[in-house]
Amino acid sequence: MSKFQIISPVDGSIYAERTYATSEEIETAITTATNGQRQWKNTSIEKRKAICTRAVQYFQDHVKDIALEITMMMGRPIRYTPFEITGGFKERAQYMIDIARDSLADIQPEEISGFKRLIKKEPLGTILVLSPWNYPYLTAVNAVIPAILSGNTVILKHAEQTAICAERFAQAFNFAGLPKGVFQFLHATHDQVAEIIKDERIDHVAFTGSVDGGKAIQHSVNQRFISTGLELGGKDAAYVREDAILKPTVENLVDGNFFNSGQSCCGVERIYVHKKLYDRFVNMFAQMTVEYNIGDPRNEEVTIGPMVRVSNAKKVQDHINDALSKGARSIIDPSTFPSHLGLPYLTPHILVDVDHSMDIMTQETFGPVAAIMKVSDDDEAIDLINDSKYGLTASIWSADNDKVFELADRIDVGTVFMNRCDYLDPALAWNGVKSSGKGCTLSAMGFDQFTRPKSYHLRLV
Repeated sequence: MSKFQIISPVDGSIYAERTYATSEEIETAITTATNGQRQWKNTSIEKRKAICTRAVQYFQDHVKDIALEITMMMGRPIRYTPFEITGGFKERAQYMIDIARDSLADIQPEEISGFKRLIKKEPLGTILVLSPWNYPYLTAVNAVIPAILSGNTVILKHAEQTAICAERFAQAFNFAGLPKGVFQFLHATHDQVAEIIKDERIDHVAFTGSVDGGKAIQHSVNQRFISTGLELGGKDAAYVREDAILKPTVENLVDGNFFNSGQSCCGVERIYVHKKLYDRFVNMFAQMTVEYNIGDPRNEEVTIGPMVRVSNAKKVQDHINDALSKGARSIIDPSTFPSHLGLPYLTPHILVDVDHSMDIMTQETFGPVAAIMKVSDDDEAIDLINDSKYGLTASIWSADNDKVFELADRIDVGTVFMNRCDYLDPALAWNGVKSSGKGCTLSAMGFDQFTRPKSYHLRLV
């Protein structure tokens, strides 16, 4: 049995070692899930909700240990990692639990004498969830909880870098009393995952990750008639209009760029600023950026930690170098931050004089870099925002509510924000367009990804 290691970006140490599943273990997991689903689909919604509620409570009860695991596995500062569990994870899970009964209720058309007609929302069967490392619990909860609430069984395969998170889910559901086989996890290679997807007993694949990963998933299901939910990359843009309220706008966009070392699918990667505000915006942005404290993320005072791997940091540096070679300027003095840390610790960068000939404005960077470009008006900004192969989110910063609503209709993304960014509201559908993926999680519509309509047309006796 081959093994893999979780190398901590904090200090380069081996944080944990795990073994890949054997063929026999994979077969057992799929068989158990298939058999368990037949009983689970007939379990009442109220019981499903109660079990999921207890599972969420497990995470709250163990937040201190889980937060440290996140920090050690992927490098986010310990001052922030607890909130992944007590904030976004709990909020999303509880919202989906709260709306499950109504969202999964039968649809009743108007009555016709002598007939009973309805549409039931049937669970798909066994769901394979493939989750990434950057927000290991926030990304997984979007699929795991609604899939189980819908009456499906789930097999979770987490990114190797955060493989322990999958084990935590298993512990939580075991604590909650979930029947055997309804939730399982596998540590598997890419080749093993491809074979699992081809298995006729897998009914849906929910994947969060890169565009290349999404293409590989889609290729694996091409010979089968099953659905996929693909949350892929982003190159999320912000537009600061001339009437924006400057201080809160800058505060939010600095955080939207650099939180989690820029390793957020909906983090802000490019900023377009109206020419009337541009100089003031850039100066204030730089002043706030140099306040970051980079270092060992186990230190409560640290506000930006390492990137997840040296290779990821090198890719970001390549984007920076490409921009500089084409005329961009870096406005942060490198001596502002410690120089002894080395990769994967990457200091925040601000680039100006950028344009769309540069990778920093067109390719997903996924690192602590803000690229800021001057624009003349709304039309230029909207054209530049849409000049992207990605379409996850965009934000507009303005004091004109009506104008923003009008501009939002012209932007090709899944979510448009006004005066905020980098946040998932569980009451709203989370989805992307273009190369940012397909499908939908969260909100009442999020259950549709894990169910199918089944119509009943009954002539009564």
